[in-house]
Amino acid sequence: MNRLDVTEKIISTKVSKGIKWSDVADKVGLSKEWVTAACLGQMTLDAKQAKIIGKIFGLTAEEQKWLQVVPYKGSLPTAVPTDPLIYRWYEIVSVYGTTIKELIHEEFGDGIMSAIDFSMDIVREPDPKGDRVNVVLSGKFLPYKQY
Repeated sequence: MNRLDVTEKIISTKVSKGIKWSDVADKVGLSKEWVTAACLGQMTLDAKQAKIIGKIFGLTAEEQKWLQVVPYKGSLPTAVPTDPLIYRWYEIVSVYGTTIKELIHEEFGDGIMSAIDFSMDIVREPDPKGDRVNVVLSGKFLPYKQY
């Protein structure tokens, strides 16, 4: 057994029981974005959170322990994503990455936007021309140090 086995069990149970990520997040008490990432193997849960997830998805005590192991993050199956939705994010970064970098540096200076001190919010935005996906990414600015 490994973390990927647990992730696959979570997804299988989610599908078979018709569970919504937002409902899981409500029970854990954190954002749907973070809890979904944790259930998909990208974040580390503490024992209390792992127990809640375990109860929802019918995980054994051993499987719950795997949820508490620091994962190998950013583990897409290919260098260039092939899933159309994930590929569009890759495309956004490919096309607008230099613009985002330039504007962040102009506003903040030389540094990065943290993906550790970070939050994300994904909401459906009704629009008469077709509903829109509104994604807000908020990361702490971390300047490069001089030494």
